[in-house]
Amino acid sequence: MRYAFFIALLVLAGCGTAPSRIDNICAIFAQKDGLFNNWAREANTASQRYGVPVPVLMATIYTESGFRAHARPPRTMLLGFIPWTRPSSAYGYAQALDGTWETYKNETGRWGASRSDFGDAIDFVGWYHRKSHDRNGIALTDGYRLYLAYYSGHNGYARGDFSSGTRAAAERSASIASRYENQLRACGYR
Repeated sequence: MRYAFFIALLVLAGCGTAPSRIDNICAIFAQKDGLFNNWAREANTASQRYGVPVPVLMATIYTESGFRAHARPPRTMLLGFIPWTRPSSAYGYAQALDGTWETYKNETGRWGASRSDFGDAIDFVGWYHRKSHDRNGIALTDGYRLYLAYYSGHNGYARGDFSSGTRAAAERSASIASRYENQLRACGYR
């Protein structure tokens, strides 16, 4: 009985760890295909629900958090050396802000959703990208513009309110989505 408890504890402890090869979507899905988590299934469910391709969803999470469940923006420094506040409330796989996360939970009825749960986070990304499509007319396959809207917000995107750094991150996210699409074709995860 004691061994079963420790085995279950080890399995659960591995649920929140980042995959070791985030450059390859097939490796991510192979590593996160277990009894308590199945990222391929969760990504496909979100893709079907919102119409956003799996590679675009996964590339957004890669760009936002590097698949780290408890990612947060770094703290600002007071006087150059004292850790101070964080620049935003972004948290989790999707780096969702507090207010946007609450809106998501209210609109979807997913009251128990957690930003550090991959299934909830990828559903959030799909929901947000679908909103970007509905509000700003962005094609659901356009990883570049979807990421611009994701990072800048729907209103910021509509105003064209993004820096060169945001554009570079969007280019990186679109490139990752393209690479992930090719990898998925090769390994057959669907």
